[in-house]
Amino acid sequence: MAGKRKTNPAGSTNSYRADVLRVLGALKVATADQIQRISAPHLTVRHADKPTPSKRKQARTASHTGALSDMRKHGLSENGGSTDTGDTLRNLTSKGLEAASWELRRPATEMGSTARGAGSSGASHPMAVNETVIALLRPKPDLAKLASDPSHVRAAAQAAVDGPSGVGTIGSYWTEVPLPATGTWNAPGKGGAQADLVLTAPQDQVPLLFIEVDNCHETAEELAAKLEKYARFFRRRVKDTDGQERPMWCTRWAVPEHEYGEAPHPPVLLVFNRIGERNPNRTIPRLQELTRHLWQGERMPEGYHSYDRRIPIVMVGLRPLREHGPHGPVFFRFGRDRPQPLLDAIGNPRRAAFLAREAEAARVRQEEYQAQLREIAREQAAKKAVEAAREAAQREARRPSCAGCGNRFTDERWEAAEETDWGRPVDTHPHLCDRCKAVAAASAAPTPGRQEEHQEPLPEWARQEFMRFPRRPHCTECKAAFTDERWKAVERTGWGPVRMEPRPTLCGNCDLQFESDLDQAWGVSRRQEKHDQEQDQAVPSPKSGGWFSRLRS
Repeated sequence: MAGKRKTNPAGSTNSYRADVLRVLGALKVATADQIQRISAPHLTVRHADKPTPSKRKQARTASHTGALSDMRKHGLSENGGSTDTGDTLRNLTSKGLEAASWELRRPATEMGSTARGAGSSGASHPMAVNETVIALLRPKPDLAKLASDPSHVRAAAQAAVDGPSGVGTIGSYWTEVPLPATGTWNAPGKGGAQADLVLTAPQDQVPLLFIEVDNCHETAEELAAKLEKYARFFRRRVKDTDGQERPMWCTRWAVPEHEYGEAPHPPVLLVFNRIGERNPNRTIPRLQELTRHLWQGERMPEGYHSYDRRIPIVMVGLRPLREHGPHGPVFFRFGRDRPQPLLDAIGNPRRAAFLAREAEAARVRQEEYQAQLREIAREQAAKKAVEAAREAAQREARRPSCAGCGNRFTDERWEAAEETDWGRPVDTHPHLCDRCKAVAAASAAPTPGRQEEHQEPLPEWARQEFMRFPRRPHCTECKAAFTDERWKAVERTGWGPVRMEPRPTLCGNCDLQFESDLDQAWGVSRRQEKHDQEQDQAVPSPKSGGWFSRLRS
């Protein structure tokens, strides 16, 4: 403990010294009161019960005052004069700026100057800039640090937390930023401007905002000349790392691209702190007319204004900004007739509403188109299903039946039966199913070592399978069932020679009728003709030869 006191005699902690580095690194010069209100607002509600304002101020700034004392001993900070109210101004040394760059995660080359000598005249402008930062930030107390405090302290902190929120963090603000119309960032040339504040808070929908603070000492013409320098800087284009020319400000700050090719310049916020002799109510109308060519947009047929290559210029008073914060309707944009919140004032609500309507209409059209596609797909699927069912029915109608058992062929058997080799069938029994084919093949195969006449007859089941008509047939002419005698006459069974009836599909009566019809057609009985042919074949023809035959010839 003794060693710690020797290093930091004022008893400061690392967290409070880090608070000082972050605030002074961003603002360059500030009082202990401003440092405390920005970095540790819970101390304000904790010491709100002190009897006098001076005691309350002393109590809530004691920790950061001790941190500043220790940092001054280490050569990180120094006193830079005092304000008009007697508060001591603090600023960082070069060594302190280097340490602050680590706390703010900024390059040391972008930390700016040490602001030494800023308090020689009271630093009224830097103090107004700091109060603008506090009004935009609206720091919220950390309720976890007040867990052991009385209930009324926690209630006051909760009320502050529930109030309107601010924009960004202390690391979102940059002070005294050069905007070179000529030269470079580190060595700006003449004719450029220097922004009092630059706010980059994309997490709060403020990607880039330039802020100018006026204590009402400048005339409208002087403010217009400053805005002309802003315009020169915004119009300046340089080559980026990819070799393409872009606006110079785009090489340092990232801003989302706008739709439809519209590219307005970054907005500029004018904050008027009425402590000088100028009346802003008279300065602002004159300034608005002098800068009309910089901010006036073009009326579009869709009902909004296009601000392509224009500067959104917004103004607000420091007092209403403190009271309502950035989300209050206290911001006036040049060219508009009513106050708006900051986001609406620097944006284009009518254009956003138009784009939202267009996006909604496009979404509806896309949904209708997708619904039409789904309906067409359903109709096509239904058509395909009907076509597939029709083709399946036609295929089933074409599916052959076994000539033996009458069963339908399987797909595999059908395919095998239809296979051909150069137009000639490959299958030996294309009209039989697999089972009947196996039976036919078994009955046709000779048994090795036996003669045909000694082959055993087929079993009953095989004989039934090998029958021409395994079930009682019907006449194809009169549709009458065959008698047993006719069925046996047209049947082919056994291993013997098959007796082929000329008309096995006709019954006996229809067969006789067919013979009678043939006899009438030929004028001779077919049975008699067949008998004569058999007799002619039975009488042997005389052998040729001998002298009698030669004599006869």
